[in-house]
Amino acid sequence: MSLLQSIRAVTAAAVLVLSASLAQAFTIQEVKSPGGITAWLVSEKAIPLIAMNFSFKDGSANDPAGKDGLSTFLTGTMDEGSGDMLSKEFQQKRDALAFRMSFDAGKDYFEGGFQTLSKNRAESFELLRQAITSPRFDPEPLERVRQQFLLNVRDKAEDPQSMASSQFMNMVLPGDPYARKDDGTEASIAAVTADDLRAVHKRIFARDTLQVAVVGDIDAAELGPLLDRIFGGLPATSVRPALPPVTPQHGPALKITERNMPQSVIVFGHEGIKRDDPDFIPAYIMSEILGGGGFKARLAEEIRERRGLTYGVGMGLSPMDRTGLYTGFLQTKNESAGEAVKLVRDVMTAMAKDGPTQAELDEAKTYLTGNYALRFTSNGAIAGQLLGLQQQNLGIDYVTRRNSLVDAVTLEQVKTQAARLLHPDRLIVSVVGKPQGLN
Repeated sequence: MSLLQSIRAVTAAAVLVLSASLAQAFTIQEVKSPGGITAWLVSEKAIPLIAMNFSFKDGSANDPAGKDGLSTFLTGTMDEGSGDMLSKEFQQKRDALAFRMSFDAGKDYFEGGFQTLSKNRAESFELLRQAITSPRFDPEPLERVRQQFLLNVRDKAEDPQSMASSQFMNMVLPGDPYARKDDGTEASIAAVTADDLRAVHKRIFARDTLQVAVVGDIDAAELGPLLDRIFGGLPATSVRPALPPVTPQHGPALKITERNMPQSVIVFGHEGIKRDDPDFIPAYIMSEILGGGGFKARLAEEIRERRGLTYGVGMGLSPMDRTGLYTGFLQTKNESAGEAVKLVRDVMTAMAKDGPTQAELDEAKTYLTGNYALRFTSNGAIAGQLLGLQQQNLGIDYVTRRNSLVDAVTLEQVKTQAARLLHPDRLIVSVVGKPQGLN
């Protein structure tokens, strides 16, 4: 069996062990390294696998004007050589050790994910350290990565859903960095230089915004020095610019981008709330009843099941660091676009006026509490969840408190959030296609 097959087999076994651990309320420890780096740890010695997820509070929204997609470009270069090691040698060693490393640039966070077999952890974490602290940005791999991102940008420029989403963001947050394309444009990607990448790396990678979650075959005594070894060489403080809060635009507003296609892609929404809102939990339950995807949500029941106008429709809260949105999506035949959008408004109006029923609330609670364990089905999944809790400042005990918070929500609280958050008269609608009945 190859090392890659081994890591897949170990990962499959980890799903079973850690699912059982969740049922027993696994222990999350806060670990502080000798150098002062903090991480959350779930130590699970039964499976010889370690997963580490980490992030820096910086993302595509902080890319300089005219350099859209720079943070995303950086994600594609992190395994293209480091220190004295050229790209080919780095990737050959990575493959020999069978570790997994990935990076992602969101609007507010730059995240990394890493998994290794325990027996290879010393060498694997050393390569991670090099990738984080001393990426090379050599000309040949830089141009290869550029071509990959240019293809992606061109594909998205012709993708109706991407077009509708981008258009919606420019309508609801015009001129704000959140409305920029995370992947950049052909012009901005074509202009990226090695110096640009060095500058964005320096901007993002600093210890003061670092958050880390580790799950697997390692204990607190072992993890502390390892954190210093991996991240200790980074600058102490970041140089990211501070961006002000932003207020979404109010609708109603409609923009149609015509494309010769049989269906219309429709993105709709308006202002929402941030994750630190004190009423987020009842607001979240309300949004699940209205437009969630896990059970009989009202939008799906009315537009898909009863009318047969779409294969899928949903609407949910989209909290970000500087603001929050409440967004939805559907796709329907051009001739039924007007009817579908009218139904969205009608369902929102009814929910805002009367709220859900007690039966709907009970069903939502049962689904949300029962489904929570499915977020913790592997080392990597648990590490990702713990990292998200850190980013949202929810506390190390949130995993054990979360279902009780959902269960405690009353019907009156959910009705209050429906009246507060649903504004069909302010709906901003972005459409790609040849819709009929919209004006």
